[in-house]
Amino acid sequence: MWWVGLRRSAAGAALLLAATASAAGASAAGASPSSGESSAPESHSSLPQSDREGETTNDISLELDGQGVLHAEETISFGDDAPDTFTRTFVTRQAYDTNHDRRYELSDIAAAGSGGKPVPVVTEEKGRKLTATMDVADSDTVVLRYEVRGAVDGVGDGVETEWAAVGGYSSAVAETTVTVEADAPPVALSCTAGEPRSSIYCTSSDMGGHQALVARFLQTDLTPGERLEIVVSYPSGTAPAEPLLERKWSLTSAFAVTSATASVFGLLLVVLVGGLVGLIRLRGRDERALRTEACAGDSAPVTSDGAAPGGMRFHPPDGVHPGQIGTLIDEQADIVDITATVVDLAVRGYFTIHELEHEHFTSVDWQLEKRPGPFDDTPLAYERLLLDALFHGRDRVRLSDLGSGEFPKRLARVREELYRDMVRLRWFSRRPNLERNRWATAGIALTAAGVALTVLLAIYTQAAFTGLAVIIAGAAVTVGAQYMPAKTRQGSVVFAHTMGFRAYLLGADAERVPAGCRVQLFSHYLPYAIIFDNVERWANVLASAGSDEMGEDALPWYVGPAQWRMADFADSIKSFTVTLTGVLSNTRQFPALG
Repeated sequence: MWWVGLRRSAAGAALLLAATASAAGASAAGASPSSGESSAPESHSSLPQSDREGETTNDISLELDGQGVLHAEETISFGDDAPDTFTRTFVTRQAYDTNHDRRYELSDIAAAGSGGKPVPVVTEEKGRKLTATMDVADSDTVVLRYEVRGAVDGVGDGVETEWAAVGGYSSAVAETTVTVEADAPPVALSCTAGEPRSSIYCTSSDMGGHQALVARFLQTDLTPGERLEIVVSYPSGTAPAEPLLERKWSLTSAFAVTSATASVFGLLLVVLVGGLVGLIRLRGRDERALRTEACAGDSAPVTSDGAAPGGMRFHPPDGVHPGQIGTLIDEQADIVDITATVVDLAVRGYFTIHELEHEHFTSVDWQLEKRPGPFDDTPLAYERLLLDALFHGRDRVRLSDLGSGEFPKRLARVREELYRDMVRLRWFSRRPNLERNRWATAGIALTAAGVALTVLLAIYTQAAFTGLAVIIAGAAVTVGAQYMPAKTRQGSVVFAHTMGFRAYLLGADAERVPAGCRVQLFSHYLPYAIIFDNVERWANVLASAGSDEMGEDALPWYVGPAQWRMADFADSIKSFTVTLTGVLSNTRQFPALG
């Protein structure tokens, strides 16, 4: 019972106090002065008596056997006005503690009327109660019998019988008496009566006089729905303390952190997340290749060519183009890679970038004018698709006119071809975007499975905490998907050479490049500087070299408006790349991953 549960921690003290009080009462009764009359032992007749003739009464006799089963017999007398039916309500489930409910199991329910004639009983269990409805139209008195299991629990050094002797009547009962007998005399007792969860003591109770052989309770005037709950304490061993407990669901209990759940959680986390980290490390060859191969790219990317200006021709490590380098480095074909490729195609002579006249209150714009292209250079497949996306049958196009119509779809094909190029060059065994998506999908599926497992564990067990490890592992796989595209050994070697080239561009001394070939070489460096986020430095270096070598305010591939000077080139090319980046971004073809 709820009020019994609250005092479990002080059960020993309560029992001692109750026993002391009973003994004191008995002693006081024996020591009372009397005028020649001896003091007789207290009996059931000493309970308060009242004139209840003609009203409904119930005399309940409970016997606790050595197996912990309560055998109950109720004698219900209806007085002058017997109803057609009478319903007894039994409490079959109550809160025990924060994690459990206590069940009371009723069985062998039967009733007999006057002369032992069977009375039909219809039982129905609903929620925390069981109702027994009896047809009593032809009976003044009905005897109801049943058995109760789960009413005995251990408290302190003894046992307690806890039972809602009356869970409710269908009509008012003027007087209810309860007698509880067991193989041992009671030690203490308590009772409450009234509405559910009432703390009001019942009308009276005693333990059968100073000999304390039985526990007796009396409650008058119970109205429909009111209860009478009793507790009787016995010495240890009187009956086995075996309450019927059923786990009660709660968020706290479902996610209980115990040594077992914590161990399983840790094991799952180590196996799943540790396995993912190990797989990433195993698949990653870049770090090993950087230690042995990076030096091969850390030098001027030129070859001797007598036909070229100054006898030197630009030749990047492994012949890698800017868009390829960008995709190889971060394993994504993104906006920077496309921007660098546009500038690279202009440098190589496939079109010229014309900066248009600046009109008042308008943004700067550029016009791309197509050129035949060099005879000794062939664009790669993704570069041809990009040229088609830019011009699409036209000879010139303004940068501000891009981004609409079919341009986004054509740009998507460029991106897909760039990924295919990674596999064609054998830098990746699978396309990086597909590999990343595959692992991300697996991570999402594992997270969903973890959520489902956690929900099931929370409903049926107290080990839902362990399911969180699967959710965390799924989230880790989803996040780690971006690291899963694995370069081949050849791809890692090219990556190392590329990092060496990056180191060269970041620290190269422009003055060491022979005069006469600087504009040509530095123009080729510029698209790679865009990839390596070093465009400002090389734009200024190229502007200075152009002023010294060209003798005019223009580059072969970039022409400014009137009054434009080579000194303005650095600002112009930075504005161009920023504007082009915005145009490409507006096509929505470049998600964060993929």
